[in-house]
Amino acid sequence: MPERTSYEPGEPSWVDLATGDLESTITFYGELFGWQPERGGEEFGGYTIFVRGGRTVAGASPLVSDQQDPGWACYVSVEDADATAALVAQHAGTVQAAPMDVADVGRMAVFADPAGAVFRVWQPRAHIGAGLQGDEGTFAWIELAARDQEQVLPFYEAVFGWKANREPGYTELELDGRAVAGCMELPSSVPASIPPYWMPYFIAQEPAATAERVTGLGGTIMVPFTEIANVAFAVVRDPQQAMFGLLSLRHH
Repeated sequence: MPERTSYEPGEPSWVDLATGDLESTITFYGELFGWQPERGGEEFGGYTIFVRGGRTVAGASPLVSDQQDPGWACYVSVEDADATAALVAQHAGTVQAAPMDVADVGRMAVFADPAGAVFRVWQPRAHIGAGLQGDEGTFAWIELAARDQEQVLPFYEAVFGWKANREPGYTELELDGRAVAGCMELPSSVPASIPPYWMPYFIAQEPAATAERVTGLGGTIMVPFTEIANVAFAVVRDPQQAMFGLLSLRHH
């Protein structure tokens, strides 16, 4: 199993889920990916760490209010969350939650890009992020669905140093010459009321079969199994309506 012991600043390092039903969510992802829950104490507000093969892979927590929608959040590793907050504000982004310490495990903040897509940063201390990548059921990719790439790609270059490698239909965001995230245009059929968003992809060597298992566990398929060039994927929702992707690394 490819274990991770550190992340470079600007590398996506963690994903976690806000859910309306933590117990059923734990069951769903346990059945789907073989994740085991490690529940945090009351001081962590019910935050649960998922592990696979003894290594951390993702997190989950209850919704904090009735106004919050279930969904996955994507984190990017940074050396200094406060310095990143200053960069976000300087380049027309929004600081939604100022940098804050999370016990002794790290420092986090919540931002939105100039078009409103929300993302988070993680300044690691005891917790570096995901301790396992490259294996079935581990997060492999984060992707921005945007309405105006010209507006937001310079923002991410200024904040994280990501260089945009634009190909017809898709943009890869590169850190030191290595693709670490992606960006695609939201289809015009998506209602304007839906803001741009970040979404994680998890490794599924058989995305079609895994997507079918999602439906059997009470979820839904949003984008059925698709192969484009060397990429094979599907997009699904869990039973609480949180959306995520399934990606085959055999094709990517």
